[in-house]
Amino acid sequence: MICLLVKLQPSAAATSRNMLAVLAWMFAWWLTEAVPMPITSMAPLFLFPLFGIAAADDVASSYMDDVIALVLGSFILALAVEHYNIHRRLALNITLLFCGDPLNPPLLLLGICATTAFISMWMHNVAAAVMMMPVATGILQRLPESGPGQSPAVSKFCRAVVLGVIYSAAVGGMSTLTGTGVNLILVGMWKSYFPEADPISFSTWLFFGVPLALVIFLFLWAILCLLYCPKGSGPILSAYLDKAHLKRELTLLGPMAFAEKMVLTVFGMLIALWMTRSITDDIPGWGVLFNDRAGDGTVSVMMATLLFIIPSNKNKGEKLMDWSKCKKLPWNIVLLLGAGFAIADGVRTSGLAEILTKSLDFLEQAPYWAIAPLVSLIGAFITEFTSNNATTTLLVPLLIQIAKTMHVHPLLLMIPGAIGAQFAFLLPTGTPSNIVGFTTGHIEIKDMIKVGIPLKITGIVALSVLMPTLGTWVFGIHGEI
Repeated sequence: MICLLVKLQPSAAATSRNMLAVLAWMFAWWLTEAVPMPITSMAPLFLFPLFGIAAADDVASSYMDDVIALVLGSFILALAVEHYNIHRRLALNITLLFCGDPLNPPLLLLGICATTAFISMWMHNVAAAVMMMPVATGILQRLPESGPGQSPAVSKFCRAVVLGVIYSAAVGGMSTLTGTGVNLILVGMWKSYFPEADPISFSTWLFFGVPLALVIFLFLWAILCLLYCPKGSGPILSAYLDKAHLKRELTLLGPMAFAEKMVLTVFGMLIALWMTRSITDDIPGWGVLFNDRAGDGTVSVMMATLLFIIPSNKNKGEKLMDWSKCKKLPWNIVLLLGAGFAIADGVRTSGLAEILTKSLDFLEQAPYWAIAPLVSLIGAFITEFTSNNATTTLLVPLLIQIAKTMHVHPLLLMIPGAIGAQFAFLLPTGTPSNIVGFTTGHIEIKDMIKVGIPLKITGIVALSVLMPTLGTWVFGIHGEI
């Protein structure tokens, strides 16, 4: 329909019109999920060559680059952590540390939320929520079941814990590249649109993501304590929750085996390599030894490979990981990333990017301080009705053109838009993490809205303040690119 009826500028090639039609097709499928999202993500592989947008080999190359290698390697390591129950051991130890004696509900809530956020930094936020929810509900099982006789303090604390887990997983995932697919899509599109610019490394993102996540996390904890941890709830909960329960669960796991220690060692080495590949302009990282040819994906896959080489010391010939344990790899995220990169290349090479820029001339005089919060708000609104990853894939290419029109650095809009797409705090269907919490039966939609609205506003305000201040220093933003 678009190919037949839409007329772009006279100078525009038919390729630009075809690219617009393909975008409309894919976005319609993503938003309605008329076909599964991973299948839609593969559509560029046949639509681009058939519509004359790009050659088949060029499109296929978008589906495997350093960012996708980073995803694959980090997820294999996350599966190893899950397989050996390392996440559960970590969660129980940290929660035990924060439990307090006598019980301090806000402190215990902080321990559960902080543990979830920390785990979510190093693996996908949905996986972190799925891993931590049984730990959290295991603690809550010690409390009386809901009913007419249940104390309001008990009911409120249950809600606080479940909400804390799902929101902490989302907030923790914002702080690192591997915590969520959105950050990876953003970094991949930055690399695709601006190949000559310095790539966003794991350590660079960490210096911006951690302060932002910390601000949002502290507000999350404060509002949960304010709404769900009233004064006097400590003595009531102490009758059911004590350190003995947590210690028993930890004892059941037994001492750490050789395999667990080796997985932790490999994971620690990976984080160290991520952090030191490129440090500062004055202090080059180990990447210079390889003429900066190695990326974060390089070490991610390399360390994941070690898991298939190092013996587990359990059975003869058994390694820490085998391919049968990797069946849960998130191929849907890999394909969505590839589609995002293919779309970025297609929009640029087809000439559609230039047409979009000219059509947005009216924004040239718009002040940044007014546009940045609006961009975050748009991302935060759309993400309630479609996936975070799809929202980012839809929004970021448009934000790049808006930035060019406004004559500001693209990252000043790309990052608020992408992070805003992670503020899916209002509806159970906003993200799989929300569904994980909703299915426990401890929370209702009104609880999510009560906490989600102020949390979303806080995130937008924090992002709008930190991006033009801390962000310009961390990402080296100076004028237009």
